[in-house]
Amino acid sequence: MALVIPCLASEMDGPALGPMVEEIARIPYLDEVVIGLNQADEADFDRARRLFSRLPQHHRILWHDGPRLSSIHAELTARGLAPTQPGKGSNVWYCLGYFLASDRAQTVALHDADVRTYDRRMVARLLYPVAHPSFEYAFSKGYYYRASAASEDLDCRDGERLYGRVSRLFVTPLVRALGLAFGRSDFLDYLDSFRYPLGGEYAMHADLVRTLRIPADWGLEIGLLAEVYRRYTTAQVCQVDIADRYDHKHQDLSPHDAGSGLHKMSIDTARSLFARLAASGTVLTHEGFQSLDATYTQAALDLVGRYGDDAAINGLAHDRHLEEAAVEMFARAVIEAGEHFLADPNADSRSPSWSQVRAEVPDLPERLAKAVEADQAG
Repeated sequence: MALVIPCLASEMDGPALGPMVEEIARIPYLDEVVIGLNQADEADFDRARRLFSRLPQHHRILWHDGPRLSSIHAELTARGLAPTQPGKGSNVWYCLGYFLASDRAQTVALHDADVRTYDRRMVARLLYPVAHPSFEYAFSKGYYYRASAASEDLDCRDGERLYGRVSRLFVTPLVRALGLAFGRSDFLDYLDSFRYPLGGEYAMHADLVRTLRIPADWGLEIGLLAEVYRRYTTAQVCQVDIADRYDHKHQDLSPHDAGSGLHKMSIDTARSLFARLAASGTVLTHEGFQSLDATYTQAALDLVGRYGDDAAINGLAHDRHLEEAAVEMFARAVIEAGEHFLADPNADSRSPSWSQVRAEVPDLPERLAKAVEADQAG
């Protein structure tokens, strides 16, 4: 069993990653830990090697900005086989390619590098359904309770507030609004069944990894769920409650900047969702998107009221004005994503599968593994 952790260099300066490494070091059953390091110079890479040297498991760091991996990326780009833009999805794609080339494990779990409430049992809960020999699950998706410390000036009993805004106020009402605007489908019902569709915690078999085509941007999670739906029956997919409490780094809303924060995340997520719907046969039109804007906004505002009730019952802080401001920004994201889709309906942000890469460049995975080993040796 293996663990993949996509990581930004800046997260080494945060409060979460150090304690996470200490917890992971106590997991006896992991055969390999693969860390994908983004936005890192040589000094950052050296720091990462020191930080992760505490791990007793076999572990390797993919220095994506280093000269060796940059050279491999340039070669794949020239062949039309590379992720089309940098980001979390590209980071994960290369890490999964190394996981396959390493061939040390048959199941892999993934989670982010900013979990402040990290517990090693999260990894066990993710891997158990796909690793258990008597089960038939190919993919497990983590979910968890999403509330954490709120600012002191908010009136709440326990000093906590609801988070998970993109899932609660964007994805859930958008999926339901799409059913009203364009017609319900089994795919939309499948997405709506996930309790936390944008969570970055999941586990899968190597057979699934080989054939995955995942978006390189923030559409990663929705794109991954769509790929799983394309490949497997729902009987082979499960959800796992992986934590009693979960807190991580919170992204800024960035209402006036479509290129950062939750604004960009929501646009990328919607574009990925629209592309997958179109691929499944749903006809998306300009008129339909006009209807979707109003339908989404009403569905999201209805949920704001329900979350307010939920917060009151559970002694959590809830700022209705801030929630409604988020809905307003998310509604703009729906329009922007729809415009992008209609301008180029055939655009595809997904990276090729590693099966395709190996078919076209047979020695590439092994060269990737050798490049990672050379970086690790310094």
